[in-house]
Amino acid sequence: MQITAAYTDLYQLTMAQVYFNTKPDGKAVFDYYYRSNPFKGGYAIFTGLEDVLNILENFKFSASDLKYLEQHGFEQAFLDYLKDFKFNGTINSSKEGDVVFPNRPILQVEANIIEAQIIETVLLNILNFQTLIATKASRIRYSAQNETLLDMGLRRAHATGGYYASRAAAIGGFDATSNVIAAEDYGIPSSGTMAHSFIQSYEDELKAFQDFAQHRPKNCVLLIDTYNTLKSGLPKAIQVAKEMESRGEQLMGVRLDSGDLAYLAKKTRKMLDEANLQYVKIVVSNQLDEYVIKSLKEQGAPIDIYGVGTNLVTGKPDASFGGVYKLSEYNGAPRIKLSENLIKVSLPYKKQVYRMIDENGKFYGADAVGLFKEGTLDEMVHPFDINKSLNLERFTHEPLLEKVMENGKRITPSRTVTEIAAYSKSRLEQLPLEYKRFQNPHIYKVGLSNTLKQERDELLKKHKY
Repeated sequence: MQITAAYTDLYQLTMAQVYFNTKPDGKAVFDYYYRSNPFKGGYAIFTGLEDVLNILENFKFSASDLKYLEQHGFEQAFLDYLKDFKFNGTINSSKEGDVVFPNRPILQVEANIIEAQIIETVLLNILNFQTLIATKASRIRYSAQNETLLDMGLRRAHATGGYYASRAAAIGGFDATSNVIAAEDYGIPSSGTMAHSFIQSYEDELKAFQDFAQHRPKNCVLLIDTYNTLKSGLPKAIQVAKEMESRGEQLMGVRLDSGDLAYLAKKTRKMLDEANLQYVKIVVSNQLDEYVIKSLKEQGAPIDIYGVGTNLVTGKPDASFGGVYKLSEYNGAPRIKLSENLIKVSLPYKKQVYRMIDENGKFYGADAVGLFKEGTLDEMVHPFDINKSLNLERFTHEPLLEKVMENGKRITPSRTVTEIAAYSKSRLEQLPLEYKRFQNPHIYKVGLSNTLKQERDELLKKHKY
């Protein structure tokens, strides 16, 4: 999707014009992080970095953008600056697909204050949405275990957000998508069945099935609930499956899109097996999410493939991810954002984050945030409780923020969606089960180095009224 530098909020540009006139050479460090896990869960899956890097390498104002801004009162000198605008900064980031937790930097931007400000909106827009959907997808994958998951949500997505939703779903663990353009652009396997309208367009349900099977024999899935699932749709699908066998073909599956899915799946499996069609798979759809799938699994429903739409691509019930972008350093001096709510107090300075890995190669349940110049840490302390600390000497320290862009050019190899999804899966396998459960998941500890806490507390005193 083509995105120009006008893909921003107006206030980013009004601030940028003032910077241009008063401190055009200011150097800023901004942190991207979030404050609470989506879906009342125990983690999030960081997603969208590849798209952000690709966008920023070509982030320019078009002639029509500049003409529009001229009509809105921006000074000519500033518009002349925007003609040659490009992002020349540095980005340090967690790897895309990694498991992340609240209140620790996920990504840091080091750049001229004007550039860093103008890119804020597109960065938040892409990362927040894709992280939300990938996290939802990973929860659905957790429920579905090893069964196949199809993203079928484009028609219910928030307009072109469906394009990025399909990418994020694949990174979160989905096997394929019905979204043709996303499948083409991102190398995601594509998959699709049929709609009720296809069957309704025929006078006879059997003839509809026969025509479809004849012209689309590979990966053929028949939708069997248009009229009566067990008395009409399934018996006719079985007949077509036998006709396909006579031609040396195989019906891939039958799809249930309404009714009591557990009950119907059991009856369908029984009838298929009695017809010696054990290879025919059962596909279900209709308002599925992690909780519905978990229930179907617990009921022993013999379902092979789950098609998930609305609840996936809209991130239901949360609908948004609360990632924020806060200034932490300006011209080498620390900056802090205060709040009456302590969790909203930001952390100053450029930082590094270390993940504690135990002797079994699992995440211990602690990420430590320190000043970038500190290196590995001996101890981390609770951000606000002086009585809580953790000795870190027995753990392997894994630094999480790596330089991915320098002088506006990416310096790390591009990764495919398949590669990112595999990495994300491996990271989730390192996360203990207590952080993945849906009810009352364990809280992953995020602590500060003593030095960082002291620096933050000094700023709290300085700015407190």
